[in-house]
Amino acid sequence: MIESPQALAVPKKKLTVKPKNRPALAQCSECGLCDTSYLRFAKRACAFITQHIGELEARAHGRERDLTNPQELYFGVHSGMYAARRKVPLAGAQWSGIVSTLAVRALEAGWVDAVLCVQSDPNDRFTPRPILARTPAEVLASRVNKPTLSPNLSVLDEIPELGITRLLAIGVGCQIQALRTVQDQIGLKELYVLGTPCVDNVTRAGLQKFLDTTSRSPQTVIHYEFMQDFQVHFKHSDGTTEKVPFFGLNTKELKEVFAPSCLSCFDYVNGLADLVVGYMGATFGWQWLVVRNAKGQQLFDLIKDELEFTEILDQGDRHQAAQQGIALYDQGVTIPVWIARLLGLVVNRVGPKGLEYARFSIDSHFVRNYLYVKRNYPHRLEAHVPPYAKQIVAQYELPH
Repeated sequence: MIESPQALAVPKKKLTVKPKNRPALAQCSECGLCDTSYLRFAKRACAFITQHIGELEARAHGRERDLTNPQELYFGVHSGMYAARRKVPLAGAQWSGIVSTLAVRALEAGWVDAVLCVQSDPNDRFTPRPILARTPAEVLASRVNKPTLSPNLSVLDEIPELGITRLLAIGVGCQIQALRTVQDQIGLKELYVLGTPCVDNVTRAGLQKFLDTTSRSPQTVIHYEFMQDFQVHFKHSDGTTEKVPFFGLNTKELKEVFAPSCLSCFDYVNGLADLVVGYMGATFGWQWLVVRNAKGQQLFDLIKDELEFTEILDQGDRHQAAQQGIALYDQGVTIPVWIARLLGLVVNRVGPKGLEYARFSIDSHFVRNYLYVKRNYPHRLEAHVPPYAKQIVAQYELPH
Protein backbone atom coordinates (compact mmCIF):
# COMPACT_ATOMS: atom_id res chain seq x y z
CA MET A 1 0.00 0.00 0.00
CA ILE A 2 1.40 3.40 -0.97
CA GLU A 3 0.96 6.08 1.62
CA SER A 4 -0.22 9.50 0.53
CA PRO A 5 2.42 12.12 -0.28
CA GLN A 6 1.13 14.20 2.60
CA ALA A 7 1.80 11.40 5.07
CA LEU A 8 5.48 11.24 4.20
CA ALA A 9 6.08 14.84 3.18
CA VAL A 10 9.51 16.16 4.06
CA PRO A 11 9.21 18.71 6.87
CA LYS A 12 10.49 22.22 6.44
CA LYS A 13 13.80 22.78 8.17
CA LYS A 14 15.42 26.00 9.31
CA LEU A 15 18.83 26.58 7.79
CA THR A 16 21.73 26.16 10.18
CA VAL A 17 23.86 28.63 8.20
CA LYS A 18 23.24 31.96 6.54
CA PRO A 19 21.40 31.23 3.29
CA LYS A 20 23.35 33.86 1.36
CA ASN A 21 26.81 32.55 2.25
CA ARG A 22 28.33 32.03 -1.20
CA PRO A 23 32.06 31.19 -1.17
CA ALA A 24 32.14 30.98 -4.98
CA LEU A 25 30.80 34.54 -5.17
CA ALA A 26 29.55 35.42 -8.69
CA GLN A 27 30.30 31.90 -9.96
CA CYS A 28 27.98 30.24 -7.43
CA SER A 29 25.65 27.76 -9.15
CA GLU A 30 23.20 27.79 -6.22
CA CYS A 31 23.65 24.00 -5.79
CA GLY A 32 22.39 24.26 -2.20
CA LEU A 33 25.43 22.85 -0.38
CA CYS A 34 26.16 26.19 1.28
CA ASP A 35 22.63 26.32 2.66
CA THR A 36 23.49 23.35 4.90
CA SER A 37 25.95 22.40 7.60
CA TYR A 38 28.16 21.03 4.81
CA LEU A 39 29.15 24.60 4.04
CA ARG A 40 32.38 23.77 5.86
CA PHE A 41 33.36 21.55 2.91
CA ALA A 42 32.56 24.13 0.24
CA LYS A 43 36.12 25.13 -0.60
CA ARG A 44 36.90 21.55 -1.62
CA ALA A 45 33.45 20.52 -2.84
CA CYS A 46 32.51 23.45 -5.07
CA ALA A 47 33.28 22.86 -8.74
CA PHE A 48 33.91 26.58 -9.16
CA ILE A 49 36.42 26.88 -6.33
CA THR A 50 38.34 23.60 -6.56
CA GLN A 51 38.15 21.61 -9.77
CA HIS A 52 39.08 17.98 -9.02
CA ILE A 53 36.85 15.96 -11.32
CA GLY A 54 39.64 13.50 -12.15
CA GLU A 55 40.06 12.51 -8.51
CA LEU A 56 36.29 12.11 -8.13
CA GLU A 57 36.07 10.01 -11.31
CA ALA A 58 38.58 7.60 -9.80
CA ARG A 59 36.58 7.46 -6.57
CA ALA A 60 33.20 6.95 -8.27
CA HIS A 61 34.22 4.71 -11.17
CA GLY A 62 37.53 3.15 -10.12
CA ARG A 63 39.58 5.17 -12.61
CA GLU A 64 39.83 8.49 -14.43
CA ARG A 65 38.73 8.84 -18.06
CA ASP A 66 41.24 7.75 -20.69
CA LEU A 67 42.21 10.86 -22.66
CA THR A 68 43.64 8.73 -25.47
CA ASN A 69 40.21 7.17 -26.03
CA PRO A 70 38.16 9.55 -28.22
CA GLN A 71 34.87 8.33 -26.73
CA GLU A 72 35.98 8.81 -23.12
CA LEU A 73 37.63 12.14 -23.89
CA TYR A 74 34.19 13.52 -24.70
CA PHE A 75 31.74 11.37 -22.78
CA GLY A 76 33.67 10.31 -19.69
CA VAL A 77 34.16 6.90 -18.11
CA HIS A 78 31.48 4.50 -19.33
CA SER A 79 30.80 0.83 -19.87
CA GLY A 80 27.70 1.15 -22.03
CA MET A 81 25.81 3.68 -24.13
CA TYR A 82 22.27 3.38 -25.48
CA ALA A 83 19.56 5.27 -27.36
CA ALA A 84 16.17 4.38 -25.89
CA ARG A 85 12.72 5.53 -24.84
CA ARG A 86 9.89 4.08 -22.83
CA LYS A 87 7.70 1.67 -24.78
CA VAL A 88 4.71 3.37 -23.18
CA PRO A 89 5.49 7.07 -22.57
CA LEU A 90 4.83 8.33 -19.07
CA ALA A 91 1.95 10.80 -19.03
CA GLY A 92 3.08 14.32 -18.22
CA ALA A 93 6.79 13.61 -18.66
CA GLN A 94 8.97 15.98 -20.65
CA TRP A 95 10.20 13.17 -22.91
CA SER A 96 9.24 9.51 -22.48
CA GLY A 97 9.71 9.49 -18.69
CA ILE A 98 12.84 7.37 -18.19
CA VAL A 99 14.20 9.40 -15.25
CA SER A 100 10.89 9.46 -13.37
CA THR A 101 10.25 5.78 -14.04
CA LEU A 102 13.66 4.75 -12.81
CA ALA A 103 13.25 6.74 -9.59
CA VAL A 104 9.83 5.19 -8.96
CA ARG A 105 11.14 1.67 -9.62
CA ALA A 106 14.04 2.17 -7.20
CA LEU A 107 11.58 3.13 -4.47
CA GLU A 108 9.17 0.30 -5.28
CA ALA A 109 11.98 -2.27 -5.28
CA GLY A 110 13.14 -1.10 -1.86
CA TRP A 111 16.57 -0.16 -3.14
CA VAL A 112 16.30 3.31 -1.62
CA ASP A 113 14.42 5.08 1.15
CA ALA A 114 14.14 8.35 -0.74
CA VAL A 115 14.83 10.12 -4.01
CA LEU A 116 16.43 13.55 -4.07
CA CYS A 117 14.52 15.29 -6.84
CA VAL A 118 12.98 18.65 -7.65
CA GLN A 119 9.33 19.67 -7.69
CA SER A 120 8.05 23.06 -8.78
CA ASP A 121 7.11 25.86 -6.43
CA PRO A 122 3.30 25.94 -6.13
CA ASN A 123 3.27 29.55 -7.30
CA ASP A 124 5.70 29.24 -10.22
CA ARG A 125 6.36 26.15 -12.34
CA PHE A 126 9.92 27.32 -13.17
CA THR A 127 11.02 27.88 -9.56
CA PRO A 128 12.60 24.65 -8.24
CA ARG A 129 11.69 23.11 -4.89
CA PRO A 130 14.08 20.27 -3.93
CA ILE A 131 12.59 17.45 -1.90
CA LEU A 132 13.45 14.03 -0.53
CA ALA A 133 10.64 12.08 -2.18
CA ARG A 134 9.49 9.06 -0.17
CA THR A 135 6.65 7.87 -2.44
CA PRO A 136 6.11 7.31 -6.17
CA ALA A 137 3.52 10.10 -6.12
CA GLU A 138 6.10 12.58 -4.84
CA VAL A 139 8.55 11.48 -7.52
CA LEU A 140 5.96 11.85 -10.27
CA ALA A 141 5.15 15.33 -9.03
CA SER A 142 8.74 16.19 -9.99
CA ARG A 143 8.28 15.47 -13.69
CA VAL A 144 9.56 18.02 -16.22
CA ASN A 145 12.88 19.85 -16.11
CA LYS A 146 13.15 23.18 -14.28
CA PRO A 147 15.63 25.18 -16.43
CA THR A 148 16.90 27.40 -13.62
CA LEU A 149 19.65 27.17 -11.01
CA SER A 150 18.38 24.73 -8.40
CA PRO A 151 19.53 24.25 -4.77
CA ASN A 152 19.16 20.45 -4.87
CA LEU A 153 21.63 19.86 -2.04
CA SER A 154 19.82 22.18 0.37
CA VAL A 155 18.00 19.14 1.79
CA LEU A 156 21.14 17.22 2.81
CA ASP A 157 20.77 18.05 6.52
CA GLU A 158 17.33 16.40 6.51
CA ILE A 159 18.69 12.99 5.47
CA PRO A 160 19.84 11.76 8.93
CA GLU A 161 16.87 13.43 10.65
CA LEU A 162 14.48 11.39 8.49
CA GLY A 163 16.39 8.15 9.00
CA ILE A 164 17.30 7.89 5.32
CA THR A 165 20.26 5.57 4.77
CA ARG A 166 19.77 4.65 1.10
CA LEU A 167 19.37 7.47 -1.39
CA LEU A 168 18.92 7.97 -5.12
CA ALA A 169 20.11 11.47 -5.98
CA ILE A 170 19.14 13.11 -9.28
CA GLY A 171 21.19 16.11 -10.32
CA VAL A 172 23.43 17.97 -12.74
CA GLY A 173 27.21 18.15 -12.86
CA CYS A 174 28.00 20.89 -10.34
CA GLN A 175 25.56 19.41 -7.82
CA ILE A 176 27.00 15.93 -8.26
CA GLN A 177 30.61 17.08 -7.87
CA ALA A 178 29.71 18.66 -4.54
CA LEU A 179 27.70 15.60 -3.48
CA ARG A 180 30.50 13.20 -4.42
CA THR A 181 32.95 15.25 -2.35
CA VAL A 182 30.85 15.09 0.83
CA GLN A 183 29.03 11.77 0.35
CA ASP A 184 31.07 9.96 2.99
CA GLN A 185 30.05 12.58 5.56
CA ILE A 186 26.28 12.14 5.12
CA GLY A 187 25.92 8.77 6.87
CA LEU A 188 24.45 6.87 3.93
CA LYS A 189 24.80 3.13 3.54
CA GLU A 190 23.98 3.31 -0.17
CA LEU A 191 24.02 6.12 -2.72
CA TYR A 192 22.90 5.89 -6.35
CA VAL A 193 23.47 8.89 -8.60
CA LEU A 194 21.26 9.47 -11.63
CA GLY A 195 22.58 12.38 -13.65
CA THR A 196 21.32 14.55 -16.47
CA PRO A 197 23.49 16.53 -18.90
CA CYS A 198 23.31 20.24 -18.22
CA VAL A 199 24.38 23.40 -20.00
CA ASP A 200 23.39 27.05 -19.98
CA ASN A 201 21.27 27.34 -16.88
CA VAL A 202 19.90 30.68 -15.74
CA THR A 203 18.52 32.45 -12.72
CA ARG A 204 14.76 32.83 -12.62
CA ALA A 205 15.14 36.42 -13.82
CA GLY A 206 17.47 35.25 -16.58
CA LEU A 207 14.95 32.63 -17.65
CA GLN A 208 12.27 35.28 -17.95
CA LYS A 209 14.51 37.38 -20.16
CA PHE A 210 15.23 34.37 -22.36
CA LEU A 211 11.54 33.54 -22.69
CA ASP A 212 10.56 37.15 -23.34
CA THR A 213 13.28 37.53 -25.94
CA THR A 214 12.77 34.21 -27.72
CA SER A 215 9.23 32.84 -27.44
CA ARG A 216 6.06 34.14 -29.11
CA SER A 217 4.12 33.47 -25.87
CA PRO A 218 6.45 33.40 -22.85
CA GLN A 219 3.61 33.25 -20.33
CA THR A 220 2.34 29.88 -21.66
CA VAL A 221 5.67 28.00 -21.94
CA ILE A 222 5.64 24.77 -19.92
CA HIS A 223 9.13 23.60 -20.82
CA TYR A 224 11.73 23.98 -23.54
CA GLU A 225 14.87 22.29 -24.82
CA PHE A 226 17.66 22.96 -27.31
CA MET A 227 17.19 20.01 -29.65
CA GLN A 228 19.20 18.01 -32.19
CA ASP A 229 17.43 19.65 -35.14
CA PHE A 230 19.20 22.91 -34.26
CA GLN A 231 16.02 24.50 -32.93
CA VAL A 232 14.75 25.45 -29.48
CA HIS A 233 11.48 23.57 -28.87
CA PHE A 234 9.02 25.40 -26.62
CA LYS A 235 6.09 23.34 -25.34
CA HIS A 236 3.05 25.54 -24.55
CA SER A 237 0.17 24.95 -22.18
CA ASP A 238 -2.26 24.52 -25.09
CA GLY A 239 -0.28 21.52 -26.31
CA THR A 240 1.41 23.28 -29.23
CA THR A 241 5.15 23.26 -29.88
CA GLU A 242 6.97 26.39 -31.01
CA LYS A 243 10.34 25.99 -32.75
CA VAL A 244 12.95 28.75 -32.88
CA PRO A 245 16.19 28.18 -34.86
CA PHE A 246 19.45 28.33 -32.89
CA PHE A 247 20.97 30.63 -35.47
CA GLY A 248 18.14 33.14 -35.08
CA LEU A 249 18.53 33.74 -31.35
CA ASN A 250 19.19 37.29 -30.24
CA THR A 251 22.76 36.53 -29.25
CA LYS A 252 23.62 40.10 -28.33
CA GLU A 253 20.75 40.28 -25.85
CA LEU A 254 21.24 36.76 -24.50
CA LYS A 255 25.02 36.61 -24.11
CA GLU A 256 24.79 37.78 -20.50
CA VAL A 257 21.68 35.83 -19.51
CA PHE A 258 23.43 32.56 -18.65
CA ALA A 259 24.75 32.14 -15.12
CA PRO A 260 28.51 32.77 -14.62
CA SER A 261 28.73 29.26 -13.13
CA CYS A 262 27.40 27.73 -16.35
CA LEU A 263 29.81 29.85 -18.39
CA SER A 264 32.60 28.36 -16.24
CA CYS A 265 31.45 24.72 -16.40
CA PHE A 266 33.21 21.83 -18.15
CA ASP A 267 31.04 18.92 -17.02
CA TYR A 268 28.31 19.00 -19.65
CA VAL A 269 27.95 15.18 -19.67
CA ASN A 270 27.75 14.73 -15.87
CA GLY A 271 30.88 12.60 -15.66
CA LEU A 272 30.46 11.66 -11.98
CA ALA A 273 26.98 10.11 -12.12
CA ASP A 274 26.44 6.35 -12.10
CA LEU A 275 23.94 6.59 -14.94
CA VAL A 276 23.24 9.58 -17.19
CA VAL A 277 19.95 10.11 -19.02
CA GLY A 278 19.64 12.94 -21.54
CA TYR A 279 19.17 13.37 -25.26
CA MET A 280 22.32 14.99 -26.66
CA GLY A 281 23.86 11.78 -28.08
CA ALA A 282 20.64 10.33 -29.50
CA THR A 283 18.68 11.17 -32.62
CA PHE A 284 15.53 13.26 -32.36
CA GLY A 285 12.75 11.56 -30.37
CA TRP A 286 15.08 9.28 -28.40
CA GLN A 287 17.00 9.58 -25.15
CA TRP A 288 20.66 8.94 -24.54
CA LEU A 289 21.69 6.67 -21.66
CA VAL A 290 25.30 6.36 -20.48
CA VAL A 291 26.19 3.64 -17.97
CA ARG A 292 29.34 4.65 -16.11
CA ASN A 293 29.89 1.93 -13.49
CA ALA A 294 28.37 -1.13 -11.77
CA LYS A 295 25.74 0.90 -9.93
CA GLY A 296 24.79 2.55 -13.18
CA GLN A 297 24.37 -0.89 -14.72
CA GLN A 298 22.08 -1.90 -11.85
CA LEU A 299 19.92 1.17 -12.44
CA PHE A 300 19.80 0.52 -16.18
CA ASP A 301 18.88 -3.16 -15.66
CA LEU A 302 16.04 -2.08 -13.38
CA ILE A 303 14.13 -0.48 -16.27
CA LYS A 304 15.59 -1.89 -19.50
CA ASP A 305 12.61 -4.22 -20.04
CA GLU A 306 10.35 -1.15 -20.17
CA LEU A 307 12.42 0.45 -22.93
CA GLU A 308 12.72 0.16 -26.67
CA PHE A 309 16.06 0.79 -28.33
CA THR A 310 17.49 2.14 -31.56
CA GLU A 311 21.03 2.42 -32.90
CA ILE A 312 23.28 5.26 -31.84
CA LEU A 313 24.31 7.26 -34.90
CA ASP A 314 27.71 8.88 -35.34
CA GLN A 315 27.56 10.84 -38.58
CA GLY A 316 28.91 14.03 -40.11
CA ASP A 317 31.72 16.40 -39.25
CA ARG A 318 31.18 18.99 -36.55
CA HIS A 319 34.37 21.02 -36.90
CA GLN A 320 33.37 23.60 -39.51
CA ALA A 321 29.97 24.29 -37.94
CA ALA A 322 31.54 24.59 -34.48
CA GLN A 323 34.30 26.92 -35.68
CA GLN A 324 31.81 29.22 -37.42
CA GLY A 325 29.50 29.17 -34.43
CA ILE A 326 32.33 30.26 -32.14
CA ALA A 327 32.83 33.46 -34.12
CA LEU A 328 29.11 34.22 -34.42
CA TYR A 329 28.56 33.88 -30.68
CA ASP A 330 31.70 35.76 -29.71
CA GLN A 331 30.76 38.69 -31.93
CA GLY A 332 27.12 38.67 -30.80
CA VAL A 333 25.85 38.25 -34.36
CA THR A 334 22.10 37.85 -34.93
CA ILE A 335 20.83 36.96 -38.40
CA PRO A 336 17.31 37.35 -39.84
CA VAL A 337 14.88 34.61 -38.84
CA TRP A 338 14.23 33.42 -42.41
CA ILE A 339 17.96 32.98 -43.03
CA ALA A 340 18.31 31.29 -39.64
CA ARG A 341 15.57 28.79 -40.52
CA LEU A 342 17.15 28.07 -43.89
CA LEU A 343 20.57 27.63 -42.33
CA GLY A 344 19.09 25.34 -39.70
CA LEU A 345 17.44 23.18 -42.37
CA VAL A 346 20.73 22.84 -44.25
CA VAL A 347 22.77 22.02 -41.16
CA ASN A 348 20.12 19.58 -39.95
CA ARG A 349 20.25 17.78 -43.31
CA VAL A 350 24.01 17.59 -43.83
CA GLY A 351 25.40 18.40 -40.38
CA PRO A 352 26.48 16.25 -37.44
CA LYS A 353 24.09 13.66 -36.02
CA GLY A 354 24.01 11.42 -32.97
CA LEU A 355 27.32 11.34 -31.11
CA GLU A 356 28.85 13.81 -33.56
CA TYR A 357 26.07 16.28 -32.72
CA ALA A 358 26.91 15.75 -29.03
CA ARG A 359 30.57 16.52 -29.77
CA PHE A 360 29.50 19.63 -31.70
CA SER A 361 27.58 20.86 -28.67
CA ILE A 362 30.42 20.04 -26.28
CA ASP A 363 33.01 21.72 -28.51
CA SER A 364 30.92 24.88 -28.89
CA HIS A 365 30.24 25.25 -25.19
CA PHE A 366 33.73 24.30 -24.00
CA VAL A 367 35.35 26.88 -26.30
CA ARG A 368 32.87 29.55 -25.20
CA ASN A 369 33.43 28.71 -21.52
CA TYR A 370 37.21 28.53 -21.90
CA LEU A 371 37.17 32.05 -23.35
CA TYR A 372 34.87 33.25 -20.55
CA VAL A 373 37.21 31.96 -17.84
CA LYS A 374 40.29 33.23 -19.67
CA ARG A 375 38.84 36.72 -19.96
CA ASN A 376 37.21 36.99 -16.54
CA TYR A 377 39.31 34.75 -14.29
CA PRO A 378 42.68 34.45 -16.06
CA HIS A 379 44.51 33.62 -12.83
CA ARG A 380 42.32 30.51 -12.43
CA LEU A 381 42.35 29.27 -16.02
CA GLU A 382 45.07 26.64 -15.72
CA ALA A 383 43.73 25.02 -12.54
CA HIS A 384 40.04 25.33 -13.36
CA VAL A 385 39.86 23.82 -16.86
CA PRO A 386 40.14 20.00 -16.72
CA PRO A 387 42.72 18.29 -18.97
CA TYR A 388 40.04 16.75 -21.20
CA ALA A 389 38.48 20.18 -21.83
CA LYS A 390 41.85 21.70 -22.72
CA GLN A 391 42.42 18.90 -25.24
CA ILE A 392 39.01 19.51 -26.82
CA VAL A 393 39.42 23.29 -27.00
CA ALA A 394 42.87 22.94 -28.57
CA GLN A 395 41.23 21.71 -31.81
CA TYR A 396 39.94 25.21 -32.60
CA GLU A 397 41.24 28.62 -33.56
CA LEU A 398 40.16 30.96 -30.78
CA PRO A 399 39.35 34.66 -31.00
CA HIS A 400 41.43 36.98 -28.87
